[in-house]
Amino acid sequence: MIETPARIEPCFFEESVPRVLADLASEIQSEATTLGRGLHPDAAAELAEFVRVMNCYYSNLIEGHDTRPKDIERALAGAELDPERRPLALEARAHVVVHREIDAAHAAGTLGSPTSIATIAWIHRRFYQEMPDEFRSTRGPGGRVLSIVPGRFRSEAQEDVEVGRHMPPSSSRVADFMAHFERRFAAAERWPSMRIIAIAAAHHRLNYIHPFVDGNGRVSRLMAHAMGLRAGVGGAGLWSVSRGLARGLVDRDEYKRMMDHADSPRRGDLDGRGNLSEAALKDFCEWFLAVMLDQIRFTGAAFRLDTLEERYRRLLRDLGFDERAEDLASAVLRFGELERGKVHIVLKTPERTARTTVSALVAQGFLKSATPKGPVRIAFPLDYRDRLFPGLFADGAVEAPPPPVIGRRR
Repeated sequence: MIETPARIEPCFFEESVPRVLADLASEIQSEATTLGRGLHPDAAAELAEFVRVMNCYYSNLIEGHDTRPKDIERALAGAELDPERRPLALEARAHVVVHREIDAAHAAGTLGSPTSIATIAWIHRRFYQEMPDEFRSTRGPGGRVLSIVPGRFRSEAQEDVEVGRHMPPSSSRVADFMAHFERRFAAAERWPSMRIIAIAAAHHRLNYIHPFVDGNGRVSRLMAHAMGLRAGVGGAGLWSVSRGLARGLVDRDEYKRMMDHADSPRRGDLDGRGNLSEAALKDFCEWFLAVMLDQIRFTGAAFRLDTLEERYRRLLRDLGFDERAEDLASAVLRFGELERGKVHIVLKTPERTARTTVSALVAQGFLKSATPKGPVRIAFPLDYRDRLFPGLFADGAVEAPPPPVIGRRR
């Protein structure tokens, strides 16, 4: 019985959705629709790219790979990298590349069901196609070296794996388990609220199957991002579930504990009708959805136009820029791309003075342009992102709502 696909049941809640999960799904939907309100699309797009780097940073941190954001951006730009940090930086680059491709596919209407075998295999394939050679193999039980084939599920006996105390299905059974996973979570897409709750449930169940030799955690987190887009809670790409999973609601070990808890077997006749505990799945989903809500609220506070604009102006002031530079940055932040020939009109200054202001802001990375004479748009220099967005990569002071309290709503 242990090797039948029913081993991953229950996959979600069909007969009666727990009230706490329905409430959290509703709150997530409400908060996500307001994320980035007031931001010009140019600024939102620039911030979405920043969030991809942040998502990658935290997703890799969960795997024990601490890659500096500056190295990630250097890898993305194709710049020369320190040989010691190069492999991790290129690994991070691969993550951001796939994240971009998921976003582009969603925007183009070509993103398939995130829980389908085709999409999950595609995410893994693209991720490992972009990976450096150093990460194309891993060690299995007994120390044997296992090759990682991009997009290929485990299928051979020698590819059986152990994940802590958890023993995933045998490699020869992975294809059947994934077919069951695809079919079951396709059913969850039929109901709007269930699409959101299923993000949490599918995240655990995919990792429980552990279909790939390696890369399952990062694939599952990219899948969760894609599921959020399909569920309508992507928030224009302005929030990251990986940040919340890495940090937890109270402490940084919650993710591991909650994943382990959701592995619990059924605890009797009142604990659902599947092989695994329905109560434990509810606990995990409540925690995961609370993490999602916390991150949406946090980045919503960090990216609010009124507070962001003031932080931007204060930073420029502290760096010695004059008020004209502050006014220009505010205008581009609020209204988007601006032609260079119109800057003097916005600032009400002579053209020569306007050109000097533009040149100074471009030189320090506060404005960017596709060509030397092209329109300018807002940018967020990496060296100053802790000032502009305190707490995104470390603890900092952002006036955000406290994390949701779990275990008290019923």
